[in-house]
Amino acid sequence: MEVGALMAGVAAGAIAVPRNIHHNFAKSMAIGKGTATKINANIGSSRDLANLDEELAKLRVAVKAGTDTVMDLSMGGDLDQVRRGILADCPVPLGTVPIYQAVAETVEQQKKDLVEVTVDHMFKTIEKQAMDGVDFMTIHCGITRYLQERLSRQKRIMGVVSRGGSFLLEWMSRHRKENPFYEHFDDLLAILKEHEVTLSLGDGIRPGCLADATDRNQIQELIHLGELTERAWAAGVQVIIEGPGHMPMDQITANVLLQKKMCKGAPFYVLGPLVTDIAPGYDHITGAIGGAIAGAAGADYLCYVTPAEHLKLPNIEDVHEGVIASKIAAHAADIAKGLPGALERDNQMAERRNRLDWKGQIELSLDPEKAARFREEGLSSKGPTCSMCGSYCAIQVFNRSQHNLDKEQSHAGCNGSGN
Repeated sequence: MEVGALMAGVAAGAIAVPRNIHHNFAKSMAIGKGTATKINANIGSSRDLANLDEELAKLRVAVKAGTDTVMDLSMGGDLDQVRRGILADCPVPLGTVPIYQAVAETVEQQKKDLVEVTVDHMFKTIEKQAMDGVDFMTIHCGITRYLQERLSRQKRIMGVVSRGGSFLLEWMSRHRKENPFYEHFDDLLAILKEHEVTLSLGDGIRPGCLADATDRNQIQELIHLGELTERAWAAGVQVIIEGPGHMPMDQITANVLLQKKMCKGAPFYVLGPLVTDIAPGYDHITGAIGGAIAGAAGADYLCYVTPAEHLKLPNIEDVHEGVIASKIAAHAADIAKGLPGALERDNQMAERRNRLDWKGQIELSLDPEKAARFREEGLSSKGPTCSMCGSYCAIQVFNRSQHNLDKEQSHAGCNGSGN
């Protein structure tokens, strides 16, 4: 991308470059209009499984597999230690959801109910994480008392599935007060601006099943996010908009176009979307299908989904599978968008396949280790082909037919010139 185009995109809010002034890493990364579709991998401890070494192993696997960013969603163990440990080793932008820590500390350390978390604790947590070097933060600023009342009038099958969204809804209900992040939005922006933290406006009312997709509650929150986006830009804070989780395929494109319109072209970050609700254990596939459609329609940033979604805390292998599935979706989207150079690697792969250049194919693949393992398992006793076709390999058969045709035409040409 031309430097001037990148600068203009950032100035217009159509591109975000998440990079906290306190986090040193080698390669900056841009999300938004005209850039390659990016992906994010979520890691983080839970109350049941809190092991920093395990999370660092997930970080390394995610980065090796090609994730563009990582989010620490920890809610178990020493949260400061986990986050700082991940930040120290993280060579890509790191994101968090600060309310997770504020709630977890209120419950685990202070032995209080989660709704007893104070506004002061919420904002001090944001400031602490910003000072530590967190590059972008998901904060659910668009949930309001007005939206809470609307939710009670339009019933959903799944209600609210966002952890941060549910925390805030219960807090507002108990205290009968406005969402602190909405009420004190200017104070939030001041903290983020000071440390150059990108604001990822969370969609706390996102649909948790296909039946709840694109309802009035989801759209009302999006209206709020559009208004907050302009306020953040005016304060000099970069913005990313988070989008829906579960959604039928035929609604995805319309949702992307609506978000882009409502939020003035801000980068769009989709959580999947998952295109069916009945594939637990395979939701990295349902998410990749939705992500490819969303990306092709103009979404800029895909949050990965692992095979463990809805079932458990993902392990190292789940993280790897989730990143690869999302990388496939992002690359497919870039081809559909006509991004310059996106198709080049695919063309190179086709050339190597045509030559039965197995080493070259493996090197070009998104997951070279798996491709190499499968190739080793599939070695054919019939020459350079694979165990699927052996001597009946279509490429070899076709190339022989072309060779014979060339010989025939050459021979005919010689006879013709001789006559």
